[in-house]
Amino acid sequence: MAHVNGCHQNKETWNAHNQMMVEPLSTYDTEVFEIIKKEKKRQTCGLELIASENFASRAVLEALGSCMHNKYSEGYPGQRYYGGTEHVDELERLCQKRALEAFHLDPEKWGVNVQPYSGSPANFAVYTAIVEAHGRIMGLDLPDGGHLSHGFMTEKKKISASSIFFESMPYKVNPVTGYIDYDQLEQNASLFHPKMIVSGASCYSRDIDYARLRKIADQNGAYLMADISHVSGLIAAGVTPSPFDHSDIVMTTTHKSLRGCRAGIIFYRKGVRSVDPKTGKETLYNLEGPINQAVFPGLQGGPHNHAIAGVAVALKQSLTPEFKAYQAQVLANCQALAAALLDKGYKIVTGGSDNHLILLDFRPTGTDGGRVEKVLEACAIACNKNTCPGDKSALRPSGVRLGTPALTSRGLLEEDFRQVAEFIHRGIEVVLEIQSSMSPKATLKEFKEHLAQDGKCQMKIRGIRAEVEAFSGKFPMPGIAEL
Repeated sequence: MAHVNGCHQNKETWNAHNQMMVEPLSTYDTEVFEIIKKEKKRQTCGLELIASENFASRAVLEALGSCMHNKYSEGYPGQRYYGGTEHVDELERLCQKRALEAFHLDPEKWGVNVQPYSGSPANFAVYTAIVEAHGRIMGLDLPDGGHLSHGFMTEKKKISASSIFFESMPYKVNPVTGYIDYDQLEQNASLFHPKMIVSGASCYSRDIDYARLRKIADQNGAYLMADISHVSGLIAAGVTPSPFDHSDIVMTTTHKSLRGCRAGIIFYRKGVRSVDPKTGKETLYNLEGPINQAVFPGLQGGPHNHAIAGVAVALKQSLTPEFKAYQAQVLANCQALAAALLDKGYKIVTGGSDNHLILLDFRPTGTDGGRVEKVLEACAIACNKNTCPGDKSALRPSGVRLGTPALTSRGLLEEDFRQVAEFIHRGIEVVLEIQSSMSPKATLKEFKEHLAQDGKCQMKIRGIRAEVEAFSGKFPMPGIAEL
């Protein structure tokens, strides 16, 4: 008989407990397992075109689900607040080494922190370390393709913590061309005097002029941080311009084009920051200590060692010729998708793409992104509504963002993406058919209600969905077969 807190537990109880601890998910919790199976089916049978999503490899998922999850290890390698950390120290050092190798960085000139839980916490850690409370940052405005964590606020409210705890001034794109307006950014920076300029975007389809941003940052004595979360896989493969030659700090998530699990990485410069032209006196970077302090203990507790394991595996994969070929195909597929949709008369913001995504603007068609997203979802095509430059309200965004990384991971090539464009076009035709029978002032809720009740359109959607699922079923799904 076992004695626990004054109560005797019989042998059967402990046998049941031990069985619970080794029973597989499929039999122990059928409710959760069935939900996971349904999501697996959705991913396998549909077309995943959300630009920030990808399909992690089996090896990454196995590392993520490993016993590394069990270990607490507050601190950094060799300086932990817990015992039994010799193997997590080994893992974290390996992950750091691979991170530097993946982006061809000299460890004498660059350091790296692989503990951030994800991208937004990593960005906030950098601001906390370098900008400090109420310091000034400039990032691309959210409606123009920027990210929430780059200081987003509206005229009436500060939305992101990055605008609440820091002073933020957004820079914007040219509303006609859709390209970043570097001239206006330079003028505004000279008036605002930011301590940090943030490059990078959540929905911007063109290469960023890092050299121009470096010049603007230098004119204002500002740090330049590049958030490469969307394009880090492309950069590691050498198929798109790298920010490392021009930036002081580089941050990336690891689950988008890099194709790892959900986490964040912060790279920071070491050594000489500047040299006084008159005296020759060197000013050294002081980034490593403040950034590490901001990540832990400033903003986080123990690192997620299972995620660091998954990231380490993904970084190893990024060093292979196969990964480089994959990233080149991501670009080729995006070009093919863009060309096919342009041929069908759709407007693409900036007129095309240099990277893995495009932004369709539906203002010329008279509809919007929310309606298109909803109908395409019913057709088993996953995308996301997105603001376009000049949109008056984020509640009714004009566009839809499409990306090629996930489907390229399944093996789709250019001709396949031309077929994907055809499916998208047919779905949009259903949107326009429904909208033509409704008031121009109809809400998205009213549109959804009409969609659900329109038997003719539902039949068209079922037909498209059946074709999409048959098409998608021809391509393998990475990862673990059952999960």
